[in-house]
Amino acid sequence: MYRVFESLDALVTVVEEARGVPMTSNCVVPRGDVLDLLDDVREALPGELDDAQDVLDRRDEIVDDATQEAEQTRSSAQEEAERLVSDARAEAERLLAEARAEAEQTVARARHEAERAVAEGRRQFTELTDRAKVEADRIAHAGRTAHDRYVADGQAEQARLVSQAEVVRAAHVESARIVDTAEVEADRLRQECDGYVDAKLAEFEDALGKALRTISRGRSNLWRGAPQNGAAGVGLNGRSGTGMDLID
Repeated sequence: MYRVFESLDALVTVVEEARGVPMTSNCVVPRGDVLDLLDDVREALPGELDDAQDVLDRRDEIVDDATQEAEQTRSSAQEEAERLVSDARAEAERLLAEARAEAEQTVARARHEAERAVAEGRRQFTELTDRAKVEADRIAHAGRTAHDRYVADGQAEQARLVSQAEVVRAAHVESARIVDTAEVEADRLRQECDGYVDAKLAEFEDALGKALRTISRGRSNLWRGAPQNGAAGVGLNGRSGTGMDLID
């Protein structure tokens, strides 16, 4: 490009120094020198100018080709995007179906475990209650028998002592003592019976509490992994989720 500018400057100098034609604005320039300078300019011009001219000549064709290629690229991108969206939707539906199946299995297992725990609690309650009732009846019967025996012994002793005039007063005192002893023994046996029944009921209460805590933990673990779809406050089949509503 420097050679081009240099040749153009030389050409301008030749024109400026050319001999003028009288009465006109024309001038006489040496043809050979001007042609040589023009040849130098032509040779010094870079080949990119020809390429640029070719691009300008083919501008519309190039723009059309670029437009078609862009349209093809856009269509391909749109098709690929639609395919990816379809694949993603199918994968999401598959994962959702698997999650629902797993949730249903978990709910079924939790329900089965809860029913088993409640049934076991009922069985233990019935067993402990029956045992406590039998034991209470036995202790009460023994207490009544002992009370009757002591009362009978006291009455017999009282009758024997009454038959003796010299020991009537002592007989009354001894009979009263025997009756009091019998009543104290009966009260003691009654208290032992009540204590035994209370202890058995306390054991059942502890066993039932453990069963209910196991049920509550199982249901809590179930709902902690369930989807947050706004229905977390509703239990299974309308139940409260505390475990107490499973006991009829």
